Amino acid sequence: MIERVHEHIIEELNTNTRTDTLFVLAGIFLNLIILGINSGISRAGGVATDIVFYILILLLIVMNLVVETGLIKGRQSRKKLLEGLLRMYKDQGVEGYYDASLLGDYRTRYNLFMIVVLSFGFVALVVPFVVKLI
Repeated sequence: MIERVHEHIIEELNTNTRTDTLFVLAGIFLNLIILGINSGISRAGGVATDIVFYILILLLIVMNLVVETGLIKGRQSRKKLLEGLLRMYKDQGVEGYYDASLLGDYRTRYNLFMIVVLSFGFVALVVPFVVKLI
């Protein structure tokens, strides 16, 4: 039975990794798309263009909030799964084979992912306004 629980935790960790990768890549990709579109249309005049510009800015903000929330939840899930795995290893007497400091490393990695996505989001937010003003 313990083997099944271990397999399930490992599967959950793999799913968590894939989901987090999807969030990061989608966040970066959509930030770049919105950056390109808004930079392109920011010089055009007209009410319709301004409406599209601001709708995309709103989409950019919402999308980055969703990505960041997803990454925060992913970090929390990974921490819980790994803590459970560590308890299981301790109960089985093999805790020496898994370094508990990896939990802190994962937290740092998630923070870096979030900084990368937010940096792209910041650039996608600011650059079109600068182009619009010039």
